[in-house]
Amino acid sequence: MLTLTNLSNADCDVEHILHGDTDALPAILQELGLDGIEFMLCATWDRTLFSPTYIKGVHLLFWPTWVDFWRGDRSALMAEFGSEDNIRGYYGSLDVADWVEGWRENLRRAAECQPQYLVFHVAHNCTSEMYTRMFSVTDEEVIRTAIELVNAIADEIPRGCKLLFENFWWPGLTFQKPQLAAELLECVSYPDTGFMLDTGHLMNTNLDLQSEAEGAAYVQKIYRELGELGKRVYGIHLHQSLSGTYTREMMRRHAGWKTPLDWQTAMDYVMHVDQHQPFHTDAACSIVDTVQPMYLVHEFQHRFRDDLVSKLRIQQRAAAHDR
Repeated sequence: MLTLTNLSNADCDVEHILHGDTDALPAILQELGLDGIEFMLCATWDRTLFSPTYIKGVHLLFWPTWVDFWRGDRSALMAEFGSEDNIRGYYGSLDVADWVEGWRENLRRAAECQPQYLVFHVAHNCTSEMYTRMFSVTDEEVIRTAIELVNAIADEIPRGCKLLFENFWWPGLTFQKPQLAAELLECVSYPDTGFMLDTGHLMNTNLDLQSEAEGAAYVQKIYRELGELGKRVYGIHLHQSLSGTYTREMMRRHAGWKTPLDWQTAMDYVMHVDQHQPFHTDAACSIVDTVQPMYLVHEFQHRFRDDLVSKLRIQQRAAAHDR
């Protein structure tokens, strides 16, 4: 099992985590006993800061709202974005073919990192639906549309690299319907596929969870219900999110809400729901023991280096047998 953490080459991580220091990444990995990172390419790749030696996986870029664009549903897009300029700003173009080429370019850049795996989000959500969770598309629609998208770009995926589909609490891959997870693997044309089980995202599908122990028990329950499909869970994004009380309060406060949110408001909401906090208890160990992944990614929201190191140490202790 490789133990990793998440890092991007966005300015915030380059400045606040690595401080622009080419020796910072290997020093952090050595200090924490990690095997490498799961990398997200958000800007021009500086190989002196992020050597392929340390990149074990690449998290592909994603657009939370995309199914309506893929389908060419202009009325839905205008309702969400308000103008063609905003649509163009979000997708980089009004032409789906240009957007697909953006995916291809992200895959080409990912291949240069020589990763063992790629992560692909299978989810869709409009900001106008966040508060109420009254979604305009079904899990089935998102899964089948994602299959179309993956098959359109599959020839660009580097061979010998696993394509791992990540679960969310929005419509798509939620692991609530194992038959849809099976359909996803069966119908994509790329041969080496599996899942990246995100524990916090899975916990966000159950608003009744009150403790780490309850969260871990729920994750293990859903995993076991996958049956044989569970063998295709090759990685875990390990973190905890106990935001059910907040989510319910926002649903109550915004009952009937149908107005799109601006970017900052939407991000603030998502950060409150998807907390990315470290496990403090041996609940973490029970999840890892049950799944036994190839890749264990300690995935957090981190503001600066000491914050990242602190969260990693807390969760590493929680996930260890000799804690």
